[in-house]
Amino acid sequence: MGLRSAIIEGINHALVSTGYALRKDYPDVLLHQYSSYEEYRATQVFHNKRKVEKVWADESTLDLVVDRVVEEFGRERRLFALCHGSRNGFEQNYISTRLDVEILGTDISDTATDYPKSVQWDFHDRRQEWVGKCDFVYTNALDQSWKPQAAVATWLEQLKVGGLLFIEHSEHNHGPRGASSKDPFGAKPQYMPYLLCQWFSHGISTGIIETVKRNKLGGRVFLFVVRKL
Repeated sequence: MGLRSAIIEGINHALVSTGYALRKDYPDVLLHQYSSYEEYRATQVFHNKRKVEKVWADESTLDLVVDRVVEEFGRERRLFALCHGSRNGFEQNYISTRLDVEILGTDISDTATDYPKSVQWDFHDRRQEWVGKCDFVYTNALDQSWKPQAAVATWLEQLKVGGLLFIEHSEHNHGPRGASSKDPFGAKPQYMPYLLCQWFSHGISTGIIETVKRNKLGGRVFLFVVRKL
């Protein structure tokens, strides 16, 4: 912690009883820089193993994903989907209890192979067998990307035309103030639609579902629903 941050923290500690606090202004987007891909990968694997039993996703938000998928595609055919950055596999395993879907989760850590329906994979990378095959893709791990535009481009490539990409995003954990070597990418939720539009222009349409998490983490979240055109 730098001297300035330490001073601000000390002042805020003294102000707790007053209900006031000093606030640092953050840019709309923040991206931590690594010295190499090897540093990025090692950092992500380390924190995955440290937090492997912790789950960010919750049933109520995933239910919104399922409801939107059913609204879009119905229940008459078997679907194929991916969950990226799924750590211990909670997302894909919960979704599979609610949908007739062949679904896999990916994680950069070798611990992925310890969990059902999970494969070890860097979600930035192209995997030919997935290209154009997904009805939908879900993630809450865009903040863990060191190249977020490339990651989203890969996920969109995995979709069929008309397929849906669900990006779960929160102001604190996925915003600029949450960006660090652990979670390198942060963007203010209000800025995300503009960022997606800037990256992919007329190749997508984007909707937003606002909700509140029902697990112990709580908090307001934004579910960006990105359609591949």
